[in-house]
Amino acid sequence: MNETPVIAVHDLTKTYAVGDIEVRALRGVSLQIPRGSFVALTGPSGSGKSTFMHLAGCLDRPTGGVYELNGRDVSRFSKRELAMVRNREIGFVFQGFNLLARTSAIENVELPMLYGPPVPARERHRRAAAALEAVGLGGRLDHHPNQLSGGQQQRVAIARALVNEPTLLLADEPTGNLDSRTSIEVMGIFQRLNAERGITIVLVTHEPDIAEYATRVIGFRDGRIRLDRRVLQRRDAGDELRKFDAQGEAA
Repeated sequence: MNETPVIAVHDLTKTYAVGDIEVRALRGVSLQIPRGSFVALTGPSGSGKSTFMHLAGCLDRPTGGVYELNGRDVSRFSKRELAMVRNREIGFVFQGFNLLARTSAIENVELPMLYGPPVPARERHRRAAAALEAVGLGGRLDHHPNQLSGGQQQRVAIARALVNEPTLLLADEPTGNLDSRTSIEVMGIFQRLNAERGITIVLVTHEPDIAEYATRVIGFRDGRIRLDRRVLQRRDAGDELRKFDAQGEAA
């Protein structure tokens, strides 16, 4: 069994220059996220949670400290090396879906495979179809984003994040544009992927109830970790959906 944490950061700092002012977005963050974790990052705007997410996703470099991804210090990687890490080891899910409007669901999901080592077209199609099947969209392969609901578009985005079989899935406010029932459905997909596939999931959310679907909550404030707790009474998406539907029938 591999005991190396997926994420290990020590004294991580990030400072931005805004005109003549230095903004210290992270002020010495240290934590480990073991393989197979489901972690929610919370905190007010400007707390540092999104900055940490960008660093964890190799979308930016820290000003100081060490960031080890799967045991390697990626904080010193070149731009080319970081791009390879993002493509092969990390899946991203965003609030705004970020789908190509004129491209079918399966073509959207195939996109990450076009930026790494060559994958034959038939294999790309097979893997993309399997990823869409895994999120419940096996019958929507040829639909374009304007033919899909918001929840279905987010499922396509999740399938795209999964297609290269990453060890780490980063989700930035993935339910921010969704209604309550669809949000529960999406969190159910994350719970299933975490439980059945062992994918490590790190999710940014400002919604306390969404954070309770994770197994660990890390709270940021003023660039530091102020809270790190296990979720003792975790929300189960299947149970929450049944409650939601029962309330709807009773109304």
